[in-house]
Amino acid sequence: MIPASTKVPRTFEAPQRQHLVRSRAPLRISFCGGGTDVSPYPERFGGCVLSCTINKYAYVTLRSRDDSQIAIRSLDYGIEVTYDPSDLGNASGQLKLVEAIVRRFNASGLDIFMHSDAPPGSGLGSSSAMIVALCAALARYGGHEISTYDLAELAYEIERDDLAITGGMQDQYAAAFGGFNFIEFGAKSVTVNPLRIGEDALNELHYHLMLCYTGGTRVSSNILTEQTQRVQDGNEAALEALHRMRDLTLDLKRLLLRSQLPKLGATLHEAWLCKRDLASSITNAQIDAMYEAARNAGAWGGKILGAGGGGYLLVAVPFRRRSDVAHALESFGGKMTEFQFDTGGVRTWTAAEDTWGA
Repeated sequence: MIPASTKVPRTFEAPQRQHLVRSRAPLRISFCGGGTDVSPYPERFGGCVLSCTINKYAYVTLRSRDDSQIAIRSLDYGIEVTYDPSDLGNASGQLKLVEAIVRRFNASGLDIFMHSDAPPGSGLGSSSAMIVALCAALARYGGHEISTYDLAELAYEIERDDLAITGGMQDQYAAAFGGFNFIEFGAKSVTVNPLRIGEDALNELHYHLMLCYTGGTRVSSNILTEQTQRVQDGNEAALEALHRMRDLTLDLKRLLLRSQLPKLGATLHEAWLCKRDLASSITNAQIDAMYEAARNAGAWGGKILGAGGGGYLLVAVPFRRRSDVAHALESFGGKMTEFQFDTGGVRTWTAAEDTWGA
């Protein structure tokens, strides 16, 4: 791939008149293929993911300052800090993430406000969506054009190269492009294939999907580090699971386009069984008990979203059994979460009126 750093302007020109620039990037549901987008698997074998974005978002607001300092406020982490750009390199956690992006854009004199509709580590790709949202906002703020592919690639390189966080490629592309996509990952390229699904089919799919927060989050890089090591070591069980998940992703795309929902649910179940073989901490006793309860209550199948270990559980359910499945999951402390599909990707806009402190 062409280094994303060559596509980012070396100078950051703030607008002459103070105003707000806002952005939001959608979070995503990954149906199948997660893991085949994590290096070194796609470089060796080629990977693919089937995913869609939903109406949960990562938000960013930028405002110019009268000085060169950068002030960051994060609602998700309860962080509020101000520092000089010359002091970059001493932060940790989400602040380190912001610093890496600010360094790429050579930005200064900014107030940055961030928050997300889902907690970090929930399996909906919120961390990558936040990176996409902040990069898009900085590009808009500085008056620079950046293509959707370049934006996704830049977000990936910041997260994986600049910050050395282990993970895959799907989240950045999902947040940038939005909608239902079949995404292919090769040794030197990523291809996003938007899926054309009719409104009736989308409504029917939504009616048969349920999203449940299991009550726990996790650090996805820890799980993915184990998976990566297994692939590097040539672990047969892990490689066979990834190969099978890649094949099941193709099956799921076909079932989705044909709106064959019972078979789609059954395939989700098979994919979840494969995913469990990728790393030891993908599931736990609580997740297993909740999933078994959902299946016993009538769910066709489902999976833990993201790397696993906690976060959101997605289940495919016959419409007559929605209430039964919800009650079963809630009996284990699960929290049912309403959502809609979002067919758009990252968005940016300006606000002339400064309501920052209102």
